[in-house]
Amino acid sequence: MVFRSGRTRGTRRRRGGFRWQILLLFALGAGAYYFMNQKQVPYVCDGRYTEYAPDMCRKQLRTMALDKEKKLGLQSYVQILQDEQSRNPRAIVQGGQNYEAVQKIGADIARAAQEEAAELDFDWQFNLVQSEQANAFALPGGYTAVYTGLLPIAQNEDGLAVVMGHEVAHALARHGAERMAQQNIQKIVGAGVSLGTGGMDFGAQRAIMGVFGGVSQYGFALPFSRKHESEADFIGLILVARACYDPREAPKLWDRMGQAGGAKPPEFQSTHPAPETRVQNFQKWMPMAINIYNQNCPDKIRQ
Repeated sequence: MVFRSGRTRGTRRRRGGFRWQILLLFALGAGAYYFMNQKQVPYVCDGRYTEYAPDMCRKQLRTMALDKEKKLGLQSYVQILQDEQSRNPRAIVQGGQNYEAVQKIGADIARAAQEEAAELDFDWQFNLVQSEQANAFALPGGYTAVYTGLLPIAQNEDGLAVVMGHEVAHALARHGAERMAQQNIQKIVGAGVSLGTGGMDFGAQRAIMGVFGGVSQYGFALPFSRKHESEADFIGLILVARACYDPREAPKLWDRMGQAGGAKPPEFQSTHPAPETRVQNFQKWMPMAINIYNQNCPDKIRQ
């Protein structure tokens, strides 16, 4: 005869299944948060360009006030530059041919963006940072930095303009604010999943939270990250052409970037589109870019 303790029976009685009502409540809250805070992404729905990328037009989830977004951008920018100077007191390049190129290209791209960016009132800043990193970034507010390790890959002013236009496009499209709002959505739904598993044993809770994490990462966060990169490629190409830099350098530049980056994970596991995808997109958008270039730069006509 086998005896079972009352404690074991009581423990089993306390175990339950997933409480879908709780998840549904949180999902409804997340849905309301999402649909009540939709804003149109600039450029991508402009009738002058949509025929070249009809699938690009969309609205984005955005809740942060522009002033706060720019303030956070400036704080991050100052901190990054200070960190670079702490490692190398001469990290912030103050002169020379490369410095002048970054300043000129930055000013040209800022002017090219002025039509749509006037209401953003960005405090444009462009710095060249001495570093082996092949990197560049632009933060909300127009705070932009280029690392010297990128210059050999850019090869020329047109290539550097493509990179800087891409990074500035992220700031203009307010992708940073959208990412923060998307993280809030994930937290809301994640809280619902966590509470919904409250009556389950630890192993089941862990398994369900693992599934949620995978779905959230591969079904939501990474696809949106790739979308942001494609939008920045598209908007950046417009800015480059408006600023009178050769847009034909864009696919060449990103092909070089892909080769310099070495082996990459499959696209569905990556924050960025595959280099081949980016090059194909640029080829699709190039007639638009050439038209913009011809209209804005009559002394540099490209057929």
